[in-house]
Amino acid sequence: GICLTYENQSVMKRQDTKWQAGRDVWWQDVVTNFPTKCDVEWVDAEDPLFLLYTSGSTGKPKGVMHTSGGYMVYTATTFKYAFDYKPTDIYW
Repeated sequence: GICLTYENQSVMKRQDTKWQAGRDVWWQDVVTNFPTKCDVEWVDAEDPLFLLYTSGSTGKPKGVMHTSGGYMVYTATTFKYAFDYKPTDIYW
């Protein structure tokens, strides 16, 4: 597989956008080089999806790995409870 890394901060072009030279890049400039279509990449439920770092308010910040399946279960459950979703409902 491919592991993409990103070392800059992408910033949307809007009024009063804070900018740090040498670190920031315009989001619009970055995405213009992306393909418009992506092939499906099948993954297992336990494959890593993303890392989320804690704030470190009680100590050193720690990375938490979220898996593909765990994240999908969480989002589906949150959607169900937040919107009282029923099997006959249609959401666009």
